[in-house]
Amino acid sequence: MNTARQSPGKSVPFLLGNTSAVTGIRPLIFGMKWPLILVLLIGLDALSHQKLDALMNDEESMCVIEKISDSSICSDDLLVIYLDLGNAACAIIPRCHQFRRLLSQEWGEPSVQFVQAEKATNYVLIMVDPDAPSKENPKYRFWRHWLVTNILGKDLQAGVIQGTVLSEYRPPTPPSGTGYHRYQFFLYEQPDDNVISLNKQETKSFGCWDLDSFVSRFNLGSSVASTQLMTQNFED
Repeated sequence: MNTARQSPGKSVPFLLGNTSAVTGIRPLIFGMKWPLILVLLIGLDALSHQKLDALMNDEESMCVIEKISDSSICSDDLLVIYLDLGNAACAIIPRCHQFRRLLSQEWGEPSVQFVQAEKATNYVLIMVDPDAPSKENPKYRFWRHWLVTNILGKDLQAGVIQGTVLSEYRPPTPPSGTGYHRYQFFLYEQPDDNVISLNKQETKSFGCWDLDSFVSRFNLGSSVASTQLMTQNFED
């Protein structure tokens, strides 16, 4: 009887190992030429990768964008539209399709649309993070992410933000380990002949911004529309 022995510290090649592990396959393998065997193995490997890719695609296709139920800030008439994502108003940004990473690293400013805007009225758009550096310890509230004044109502109706930029758009970049952050958008009617600006202290930092004081200083009153989105660090 022909017995294959394995010396200590040495491995036995798969095709020459225990015949019970390859019953029915070994005779077939040894009856083939090596080029054909190689093609067969490559085909099996490709098939396994196709199954893995299909599984990943199934998971991606199940991507669900949850909505935030907070009527105190989420108004249905203010849309915040990002490339490839669509309307992110009152949404929790999911991990699938790399949405969180794209939001933080690649996408530019969103299209903000308010179809109820008065064409001849000017508006002020503000975007802030009230959860800086974390919701549990918001010692830098509010962190200013975007501030634009003199936005014509007709542009808002079309979702085009053109005006005087006092703070350039800064994408959501929540620090790792700080959980979800809220990124809030407020739209105000701008009083006629009201020149709005940041004071010297406000231009020194984006953090610890007194939003209420700013609104009061320029008589902006209550926001005409507002919304928010939530996301966390894309590596968490």
